[in-house]
Amino acid sequence: MSTFAGLNTAYLGVTAQRRALDVVAQNVANLNTVGYTRQRVELSGIGSPSALGLFAGTPEPGRGVRVDGVTRLGDSYLDARVRGTASSHGFSAVRASALAALEGSLNEPGENGLAAKLNDFWASWSELANRPGEQASETVVLAAAAAVAIGVNQGYAEVDAQWGRARERADALVAELNTAAAAVAELNGRIRSTAAAGGSVNELLDQRSNLTTTIAAIAGGEVRQREDGTVDVLVGGNPLVSGTTHNPVQVAGAGRMGDAASDPVRVEWAHRPGVPAGLGGGELAGTVSLLAPANGTGTGGVLAEAAASYNAFATDLAARVNAVHATGQTVDGVAGGDFFGLTAGAPAAAGLRVVASAVATGAPGAGGQDGSVADAIAQLGSGPQAPDARWATFVTATGVRARAESESATLAALAAGSALDLQLGNAGVDLDEETMNMMTFQRAYEGSARVMTAIDEMLDTLINRTGIVGR
Repeated sequence: MSTFAGLNTAYLGVTAQRRALDVVAQNVANLNTVGYTRQRVELSGIGSPSALGLFAGTPEPGRGVRVDGVTRLGDSYLDARVRGTASSHGFSAVRASALAALEGSLNEPGENGLAAKLNDFWASWSELANRPGEQASETVVLAAAAAVAIGVNQGYAEVDAQWGRARERADALVAELNTAAAAVAELNGRIRSTAAAGGSVNELLDQRSNLTTTIAAIAGGEVRQREDGTVDVLVGGNPLVSGTTHNPVQVAGAGRMGDAASDPVRVEWAHRPGVPAGLGGGELAGTVSLLAPANGTGTGGVLAEAAASYNAFATDLAARVNAVHATGQTVDGVAGGDFFGLTAGAPAAAGLRVVASAVATGAPGAGGQDGSVADAIAQLGSGPQAPDARWATFVTATGVRARAESESATLAALAAGSALDLQLGNAGVDLDEETMNMMTFQRAYEGSARVMTAIDEMLDTLINRTGIVGR
């Protein structure tokens, strides 16, 4: 190998090691960058020129090193696992949060819960039965009844407000989903054109991977790789992103819980109104499941079923108390009518109120000191069919569902965390490893540079000093 060939070999070594040091610096600089995938320079040796036949000579060493490219050390299997677990976690987390909020709004057990107000209500009737006609006792009954009605009104209002917040959340998630899909389509175009021009697309791939994970967490998107470097993102088997185009989705259906039964909330394609998007999971699917209408079997949307339970309780309470109260009369001989009323046109739980201006305590003709009707109303609070039992069943069922969803969300979070840890273990930057690489490449750089210096000094001697020895 000629001296000049050796100089070129050393030069290639210097440039290759410098490129490798640049990659190490890029990795270290992005040590704390979320979603960054570490990179590695790919080096290969350049073989010596071959000579055949009469021109074959003694074997020669190679001609140096070549940089083949910079590899992004991602793993498509681990990336897909992260997306899948993110979808499951997003779905479970939304439902667990909603049920925890619903359970919290019941205030059970506790002095602010409806069960305590019901106990006070029945106890006030029992006290009035022992003191019929006493103004103070009647006032306590009316106050306790008003507290029950207000408790039911507020409980229903909280469910209705929670439904409204979930509906707004669905709109926000769809907007975020469409933004991410548009960004993926735009990155597909940049990746394809940059790769075709021979540029590095590693950082663009990181950005796209982060966005597809976001899409999976929202809507359970599935990613399919194309040969040209672009990806398709499918939702429910249909393309949300196809190459450089994206198909936006929209939320359709009721804007109020009261209208959900006739116009259920759903996600559909914006360019094909009426065609459901078929969500594969994620936060959006979990939110839509919360907004589903009640189905009469208790297995419909969580919030609508809770509202239906409030309505059934209010209707049952009013009917039972009114039926007994209407059979009695006040101490002044006035016939008892309805004690509770329901506002026309409003849900039963929202319209429950006290309509009695006087309290009927005794049976007609039994005298002013008769408290039999008041005692009969007090007894409505006991027994397996009592309104209290209906309320307890609802509270218990809500607590059980909240606990189940919480456990499901915890397991999903563990799975998502495990998948992310595996991904980071493979693609994350290890500072110790990068330090060792930096030292290795630095020593190789110094060695190549020293070879260049030695050859340069040798050439200087041969060119400028040969023939002047002895002068």
